[in-house]
Amino acid sequence: MEAHELVDVAFSVNGSPVSVSVPPRMHLADALREQLGLTGTHLGCEHGVCGMCTILVDGDAARACLLFAVQCEGAEIVTVEGLGSPEQQHPLQEAFSHHHGLQCGFCTPGMLMSSYDLLTNSPDHAGDDELPEQMSGVLCRCTGYRGILAAVSDVHGTHPDGVPGPRNCAARTLVGRGSGPASSEAAADGAPADEVPAAAPAEVRIPTGAPSATVLVTSELRSPVAAVWEVMSDVSRLVACLPGAELTETLPGDRYRGRAGVALGPVKLSFEGLAQILERDADSHRIRLVGQGRDTGGSATQADIRLHAEPGPDGGSVLRAEADLFLSGRIAQFGRALAGDVSRRLFEQFAAAVDASARTGAAPDVRVAPPSPVRIAAGAVADAVRRRVRALRARLRRR
Repeated sequence: MEAHELVDVAFSVNGSPVSVSVPPRMHLADALREQLGLTGTHLGCEHGVCGMCTILVDGDAARACLLFAVQCEGAEIVTVEGLGSPEQQHPLQEAFSHHHGLQCGFCTPGMLMSSYDLLTNSPDHAGDDELPEQMSGVLCRCTGYRGILAAVSDVHGTHPDGVPGPRNCAARTLVGRGSGPASSEAAADGAPADEVPAAAPAEVRIPTGAPSATVLVTSELRSPVAAVWEVMSDVSRLVACLPGAELTETLPGDRYRGRAGVALGPVKLSFEGLAQILERDADSHRIRLVGQGRDTGGSATQADIRLHAEPGPDGGSVLRAEADLFLSGRIAQFGRALAGDVSRRLFEQFAAAVDASARTGAAPDVRVAPPSPVRIAAGAVADAVRRRVRALRARLRRR
C-alpha cells in the first residue's frame, strides 16, 4: 500500500459508530479533529510528552498523537467531549471550574481525561501523597498545578471508589472541519464507495473562532472595472487565475469542485475541495466565496474570500482581495506569519492574472506557478521595512 492511499477504519467515538477514510500514517488526534470535528483533543508536542491529547481507548488513557488511526479498528474511544456537556457537566469538570484548575485551558482536556483514567482505574493511587506524580503525565505552563491537584483530590474524596462514567456519550452525527473523504460503505446501488464520488455538502461552512491568518491585498490593475468584473463573474476564468487551481466540476447551488496545489520548498500539498459563491453583486462588483479543501496527508484548509473591484486611476481599476484562512494539519505548521505571506503572494499573482485575462478576454493559458520561498522571504522583509518606514514617518509628523 502506498503512503498516500486511504484506509477505511471503523470505531466508536463517544458512543457514536463512525467510519473514516484516512492515510495510513495519520495519527488518531488528526482524525478526531479533522475528520470528526472533535477539536477538544488538543495537540501540543505530537511526541507523546506533553499529554495534551490524552483520550480513552477501550477504557484506558492513551496519547492520541502516538496512535495511528488505522490501529483503532473496532476500538471504543472517549474524548473530552464525551465526558460531559455544558448542561450536564462531569464532576471532574465541575471541580476544575470550582478550584480554578484551568487558565489558558490548553492542557485542560488532557488533564480531565488523565484524571478520569486515574480515578476510574487506579483510585487507590490518587491520595494526596501520590497525586502529583500520578498527574505528572500532562504538562501545564500557567496554573502551577495547585488548582488541578485540588480539583482531582476533591472528586476523589467525593467518589473514593471511582468516579461516575462519561455523561455525554450517545449516538450522534459527527461532521469534520472540511469536506472529508468518502465513507467506506457501499453506495446505494451496490457499487463500491471508491467508484462513487463523495456527495458534496449542501453548503460550505467556515469554522467559528479566530482564523489562522487574515490577508488583505489591494492591487492596481490597468484594465477597466467592467472588464475585470467579466473575469470575476465567470467562474472558469476566475479559477484559472488562481495559482495552481483547477475547476473539475460545477454543482447546483453555485458550488464548484476543484483541486489546487501548494508548494513551499520541500513541502508539496495537493488539495481536493469544494467552493461556494455566497454573494455576487454586479452593481458594486463584489463577490464573496467560501471554500474548503483537504489533502491525503491530513492537511486541511478553509477560506472566506471577499473580492471587490472599483474604478481606479487612468481608466484602470483597483482589486481588493480579503481572506480569512483556517489551516490545520501539516500546512498549519507554516505558522500564521508564513501562511499570511504565502497567501499575499498568491493573491498578488491572482490579481496580475485577472488583469491579463481582462485585457485578452480569455482565461490564462498557462497555470500560474506558486511563489518561491526566496521571493516569499524577500517580500516579507520588504513588507517589514515598509511598515517600519511608515511608522517612523507617522512619528515624525506627530512631532
